[in-house]
Amino acid sequence: MIKYNHSLTTEFILVGFTDQPDLKALLFVVFSAMYLVTMVGNLGLVALIYMEHRLHTPMYIFLGNLALMDSCCSCAITPKMLENFFSEDRRISLYECMAQFYFLCLAETADCFLLAAMAYDRYVAICRPLQYHTLMSKKLCIQMTTAAYIAGNLHSIVQVGLLLRLTFCGSHQINHFFCDVLPLYRLSCVDPYINELMILILSGFVQTFTITVVLISYFCILFTIFTMKSKEGRGKALSICASHFLSVSIFYGSLLYMYIRPNSFNEGDKDVPVAIFYTLVIPLLNPFIYSLRNKEVINAIKRIMKI
Repeated sequence: MIKYNHSLTTEFILVGFTDQPDLKALLFVVFSAMYLVTMVGNLGLVALIYMEHRLHTPMYIFLGNLALMDSCCSCAITPKMLENFFSEDRRISLYECMAQFYFLCLAETADCFLLAAMAYDRYVAICRPLQYHTLMSKKLCIQMTTAAYIAGNLHSIVQVGLLLRLTFCGSHQINHFFCDVLPLYRLSCVDPYINELMILILSGFVQTFTITVVLISYFCILFTIFTMKSKEGRGKALSICASHFLSVSIFYGSLLYMYIRPNSFNEGDKDVPVAIFYTLVIPLLNPFIYSLRNKEVINAIKRIMKI
């Protein structure tokens, strides 16, 4: 039996991106700008939907909550990442690490269900417009939104609880810019097989279920669009759906590649580039993809600006 002489780790070092001073300064400026735009865009959208009563519809309620979760994701990761660009030790305690992962897992899981709800809402609006107010009632909208938050919290609690059963000894350097679950598994001196199995089952279920809803909804939407007689209406609907589907594809593609791909628990060198997409790029793009091409949002902004 092998005996460990190392003391158990109660804090970690986030390796981050680079140690080159010039490159660190450049990355700090880039990511600071991204963080500022992300927070202004998402929280601004939340405030706009709250203030403008004409936007109190299921589509915008889902969109507002999506923006709120994107803000949560950015707040959980970016401030510590920016601090570490100029920090000498780049340390993070075990409980800070768990908290960071908890809020990330909450945001990403809730995003999956909110995107599925938005896809279903668009399906009803385009494919069954006469039954929209019956099928997408305010009560159902609140229930779907609440379910997304409950699912996010439950998934986060399970994953963090499973992380706390692990012990970390020896190396305490996390080869990442935040506390993600896969790099932590690689530092464990306890076999993380149960954790790996549970993340495959739970993340696989969340992503498979929500992706199925999204794909079926958009398939029905595209079928309806191509049967439209009006070329103008067809082009408008197709343009909106294409931008939405692009954002959804990048989000789900990066999550699937990160957590469900074969050998995902062993290939640490591929974690950082993929994680940048779903933690930094997607929250930055979502307000623009879902809002700036929407006339109702633009008109609401103009009305607010005139007040």
